[in-house]
Amino acid sequence: EATLDLAERRRIRSAIRELQRQELERDEEALASKRFRPERGSHRQDDKENWPRSRCLEEEQQMALAALSRQLETITDVEELTKLLRAAGEYEERKLIRAAIRKLRAEEIEGEALSPCLRGG
Repeated sequence: EATLDLAERRRIRSAIRELQRQELERDEEALASKRFRPERGSHRQDDKENWPRSRCLEEEQQMALAALSRQLETITDVEELTKLLRAAGEYEERKLIRAAIRKLRAEEIEGEALSPCLRGG
């Protein structure tokens, strides 16, 4: 608006449009890079908000697994353990039960291997 020369005004308007186009391209590039970048800040906030609850659930689960482990030590029948295994819903529970079954079977095999030695001994 300061100049009256039409040619100069065209050059100024053209330069302004070019600057606006470059700025728009930079904004689009920044937006595109944000789309593919993991949103660390918001997840961190969610984690902070959910941490006490998840920590409490984790402690409850550990206590339940400890109780199950004590219960499994008293069971000496593979069939009973197999029934428990089929009824178990959580991975960690099934893992403990399978370990107890393996332990019982190993003890049975060991007992069978020792019994001939004791009989014939």
